[in-house]
Amino acid sequence: MTGLPTNFGGPNMAMSEYYHEDEDEIEDEDNPSKNKNHRLPFHGNDKTMNMNPLILANVQNSPYFKVDLFAIKTYLEVVDEIYYNVDHLEPWERGTRKTAGMSQTGMCGGVRGVSAGGVVSSAFCLLFKLHTIRLTKKQAYGLLNHRDSPYIRALGFMYLRFTLPPAEMWQWFEPYIEDEEEIDIKAGGGKAMTMGEFCRMILTRLEWFETRFPRIAVNAEKQIRAQLDERFKVQRAPAAQPDRFERSEPTAEHSSSKRDRSKSRSRSKKRSKSKERRKKSRSRSKKRSRSREKKKSKSRDHKRSRSRSRHSKKEKKHKRSRSRDKKRRSRDRSRGRGGDSYEDELRKYKELKKSRRSRSRSRDRR
Repeated sequence: MTGLPTNFGGPNMAMSEYYHEDEDEIEDEDNPSKNKNHRLPFHGNDKTMNMNPLILANVQNSPYFKVDLFAIKTYLEVVDEIYYNVDHLEPWERGTRKTAGMSQTGMCGGVRGVSAGGVVSSAFCLLFKLHTIRLTKKQAYGLLNHRDSPYIRALGFMYLRFTLPPAEMWQWFEPYIEDEEEIDIKAGGGKAMTMGEFCRMILTRLEWFETRFPRIAVNAEKQIRAQLDERFKVQRAPAAQPDRFERSEPTAEHSSSKRDRSKSRSRSKKRSKSKERRKKSRSRSKKRSRSREKKKSKSRDHKRSRSRSRHSKKEKKHKRSRSRDKKRRSRDRSRGRGGDSYEDELRKYKELKKSRRSRSRSRDRR
């Protein structure tokens, strides 16, 4: 990286070791135009600082940026503003995002600049203000190692993530990958992490709440991921080596403890096997009892259904026989009634005939 020594980075580095021997000029904070040789290299759109257009428009139109930050001209004043006014790193203030009923992330959210904005956070206003004063390498180094507030350091890392060329990014972030200082990046709290985790997150991810960082070139991203993997492999290896030495030289106490452990394990295995056998036998007995109960209940139901069917058949037969008897009796009665009336009529008819004959004979005699 141009303008940086090979042993650059970290809070323990002396400021005299920062520049090359030919860079002896003193920076003038009141006249930033004199510090052109010490400025950080920039990659991307210089006007927008590679920021989301929706967030940038809200930053430039916010009263805080136009009124309060317009009067600030020096680097130290911006640092003081960060110390007093920044308490999270989200692009929008909590509860002010307007999405018109849509989700806050995705293609229809703030990531792509769609929908209306909200109240932009002071963190992003000050981030863009750092871009307007054109930070030098010494000022960036002062942000990364500041001890008053973790948000001053975090905005320094975010500024580098938005503006640095991808090939130079790892050299700036490498000394802070394992930094243990804690920071809460979410508005209202609830997402605390170490500064090292924060650096790894912004190096390996594009998404940042409702916006995105600039895309890193594929080759540079592969190198960064490879460096991270090597870094953490080296840390894991020394932790595994003492176990090997302990295994290579076992003592008498260690061997006795191993025997005791093996005995206890064998006993526990036997107990577990016996418990499993008991459980299996109990489950089998339960299954058998259940099957027997099911068979008994089925036989009972079958017998009941048979008895009910037989009883219903008998009742039907009895009803049929009763109906038949009634019909026969009604027929017999009708027949008996019909025969008596016919005989009476015959008798009456014969009597009438006799009476007529007797009347005719009496008339003839006269």
